[in-house]
Amino acid sequence: MFKPLALFIGLRYTKVRQKNHFVSLISKISMMGIMLGVTVLIVVLSVMNGFNRELQNRILGMVPHATIRGYDPIENWQLLSQALAKEEGVVAAAPFSQVQGMLTHEGAVHAVMLNGIEPEEEKKVSIVHQHLRMGSLDGLRPGEFNIILGAALANKLGVALGDKVTLVIPEATVSLAGVIPRFKRFTVVGTFRVGAEIDSAFAYVHWQDAAKLLHLQSHQVEGIRLKFEDLFAAPEISREIAARLSDAYYSTDWTYTHGNLFQAIKMEKTMISLLLFLIVAVACFNIVSGLVMLVTEKKGDIAILRTLGATQKTIRRIFMIQGMYVGFVGASMGIILGVVIAKNISQVFLWLEKVLNQELMKAYFINYLPSELNWNDVFLVASVAFTLSFLAAVYPAAKAAKVDPAEALRYE
Repeated sequence: MFKPLALFIGLRYTKVRQKNHFVSLISKISMMGIMLGVTVLIVVLSVMNGFNRELQNRILGMVPHATIRGYDPIENWQLLSQALAKEEGVVAAAPFSQVQGMLTHEGAVHAVMLNGIEPEEEKKVSIVHQHLRMGSLDGLRPGEFNIILGAALANKLGVALGDKVTLVIPEATVSLAGVIPRFKRFTVVGTFRVGAEIDSAFAYVHWQDAAKLLHLQSHQVEGIRLKFEDLFAAPEISREIAARLSDAYYSTDWTYTHGNLFQAIKMEKTMISLLLFLIVAVACFNIVSGLVMLVTEKKGDIAILRTLGATQKTIRRIFMIQGMYVGFVGASMGIILGVVIAKNISQVFLWLEKVLNQELMKAYFINYLPSELNWNDVFLVASVAFTLSFLAAVYPAAKAAKVDPAEALRYE
């Protein structure tokens, strides 16, 4: 079977044990370094993609992409909501009001952001109805002062369906007993869990109940929540919409509340990727040192090949093939290992939490380790690893091609 001479000898050199075991050791270390670098790169990029996905799907699925608020309470919100839903780029619109306060139950106290919503309209702009563990949004009926809590918030308060919780509003009321805050009792009719910090901070009530807490008329809301096809277009489009309405309205968007978090994840992904690429680069530098020593060891073989008619181009190809072989094998093993780990790291992390009986992600905005394998990232990592391996073999191959046969064979 015909084989190109350079390919045949180059692959043969990779299989034959070197006289100098140190050369062989450096080649193996280079291969392992590339493999580990590629593996870690793929896993880290997948985890960063997972955080990015969770931010967009979970966090930004619960908080508004953008809102249109009035400096005064909005009265004709039905007409305004219908008009906003027809704007280009807008998927849906729904009314809302917000109340900040403290929820208490049997001595337990926790801060809460109370969202007044229209249940049917909220389903169009939020994912909360998809993550209800108990109850339904339909349980929020005007005048009944029912409430749906995040699962983590319900656990901290120690409440279940049917229990009563007390909302303490930081608004002083003067009475005969002195200055006291406002209180309102609510009945728990549901809980939701999205697996994020929102579970411990958000609660939902009917918008008319929220209006009473805010001293609004029963037909008034604070603003209109918008959902966009492209959340990255939300800031610009919402500002344009508010400018077209009148001076009585202004817009806010998700970049005010979670923009820093998104930018932090994006920057961390870039910086960590750069650092890990340097690991692959260091492993490729080992290819340079290994091939240089191999060229020194094989000077006699190179000289013989030259006397038999091998050209400098052929000699160069032989050592290029060997260097690229080390990079190819290391990168291929790293890709396989990285893809396997990236596909299963979320399950492994959950298992580890159960074994240790600890919530390792408790301090982060989601409480588990997400992972999303992006094949474009895998292709990028593989391309960089192969390119660095190719470049690492250029100098040793050029040095081998310049070996003088007469000088090399003088002492053989």
